[in-house]
Amino acid sequence: MLQILSMLKCTVLALLAISALIVPAHGGPEENEGVKYADRCEACKILATELQARLSETGRSHDVIELGYSVDDVKPKKRTEYRRSELRLLETLENVCERILEYNIHKERKDSTRFAKGMSQTFQTLHGLVNKGVKVDLGIPYELWDKPSAEITQMKTQCETLIEKYEDVIEKWYFEKQEQKPLIEFLCEDHVLKNKNHKCLYEQLEEGKQKEEKEDTKDEL
Repeated sequence: MLQILSMLKCTVLALLAISALIVPAHGGPEENEGVKYADRCEACKILATELQARLSETGRSHDVIELGYSVDDVKPKKRTEYRRSELRLLETLENVCERILEYNIHKERKDSTRFAKGMSQTFQTLHGLVNKGVKVDLGIPYELWDKPSAEITQMKTQCETLIEKYEDVIEKWYFEKQEQKPLIEFLCEDHVLKNKNHKCLYEQLEEGKQKEEKEDTKDEL
């Protein structure tokens, strides 16, 4: 009897988790299918966050590089610190949008924090149920559960478009303004979203909410 009740509980949890993934939103055709793409604010926020993070990683380098070219090698080449060089910026911009594929959709959240790294509470629950032997059917093969969603792959495209359009703004910040303003403010608030709603830029997942999500997942499993 206890085993039956346990299986019923797992089945209910699976249905609740699946419903969290497919509940339609009010909006366009994609949203009616449960897909809600990042808006301009969210896309810029993630781009700025990842670009700043990548620059912080490479900014610790003390390498010195030589720039310039001469046929006879008589003229001295210009030496510059890598962390202040254009090369560092170009290498960072080339790969930064790939980092977005590390994100997942956390559909249990309603603001821009729904885009975050790490497995969502919903999928943690579903994986836990599968590990317990519960059959969960999402309409896609199990091996594709953790692949980037439509929202994430679309945001990678949005990231690439923003870089292409605002590359000169990013360069200006890098060479002239990074000691004065964080990138998220200079790029997103002052340019991409100028005179538009930029509330999402400063939304953060509250520490209490983060702990609550972890506890909820433990309880469900």
